[in-house]
Amino acid sequence: MLRVENLSKIYHSGEQDVVVFEGLNLEIQQGELLALVGRSGSGKTTLLHLLAALDTPTTGEIYFGRQRLGELSFDGQAEYRNKRIGFVWQMHHLLPEFSALENVMLPQLIAGNDFERAQGRARELLAEVGLGNALGRRTGELSGGEQQRVALARALVNNPSLLLADEPTGNLDHRTAELVIDLLERLHRVHGLTSVLATHNMELAQRAARTLRLEDGQLTEVVVPRFN
Repeated sequence: MLRVENLSKIYHSGEQDVVVFEGLNLEIQQGELLALVGRSGSGKTTLLHLLAALDTPTTGEIYFGRQRLGELSFDGQAEYRNKRIGFVWQMHHLLPEFSALENVMLPQLIAGNDFERAQGRARELLAEVGLGNALGRRTGELSGGEQQRVALARALVNNPSLLLADEPTGNLDHRTAELVIDLLERLHRVHGLTSVLATHNMELAQRAARTLRLEDGQLTEVVVPRFN
């Protein structure tokens, strides 16, 4: 589903160049659940942003199927993000003055779906993540775990084929993180997703079919120990 060829990202800071990574190559198969680990500042978030067409590489190419992301127009990139990608952030970026239902409806309305269809789909997904009784509550009034579940429902509302998650359990306590991990794994399976999860949480990494470490600008496959 995704192919990265000779990817580099370099930021210019004054007279210095800051190399995040250089010459990365990666293939992600359809249906794969991939964990991306590495220390803070290693470039995990930058790589997710490039995969989501939220940023552009300095050199190299990213392919979604046969589509080269670098060939997409501005509108084409927006459509790719809206319809092909579901993104979950460490900070959920929900609109706190809007209800859970309204937050999940928004991507559908942006995509041009009618109000009733958007509302029905949002109700369905909120029920799936266990928030069917919280539709009218403002997200600013919800707990951290509930907010992240709303964010997951929002990420899936337009039926994306690719889910990208950046530290989805990073701001949660251990018990709540366990619940979100279980939910992520179930949604990946039930919705037939391809998922790339950047995380420091080794329990989440254990659920992945493959784990890659981004370190010193290079990707290496690692085996995550499993504990009973």
